[in-house]
Amino acid sequence: MDISLEQPARAHLITAEEQELPVPATLRYISADPLAVHIDFPPEAALDGEQVTWTFGRALLEAGLRGPAGSGDVHIWPCGGGRTIMEFHSPYGLALLQFDTPALRRFLLRTFAVVAPGQEDVGAAVEAGLNSLFGSV
Repeated sequence: MDISLEQPARAHLITAEEQELPVPATLRYISADPLAVHIDFPPEAALDGEQVTWTFGRALLEAGLRGPAGSGDVHIWPCGGGRTIMEFHSPYGLALLQFDTPALRRFLLRTFAVVAPGQEDVGAAVEAGLNSLFGSV
């Protein structure tokens, strides 16, 4: 049976003018995709007015809560004792968001209660990914 977790999170978008604008977000985890976490941002938080979902490795979130982590499109690092910064890169630009670290840790621990680290069964996820890429070829 697949288990899904959702947890609302408060984020602050850090602007080029160093302002912090509140942005609602939802942290999601799905046991069918055990290595990934998702962060959903509502349409009003996006430039194009469409909901945005960022998906990245659960291990990246765990590492980023301890120290600077990430390469490519997502970077995460702690900022003081109670804040964590996430940097998202897209073809349209960069978004820098600040989250409360305790909320991210709580979410991560909840995901570990569903699927413990090292116990991920990725066979089904790999099969689904290959099917979506290649279809019935």
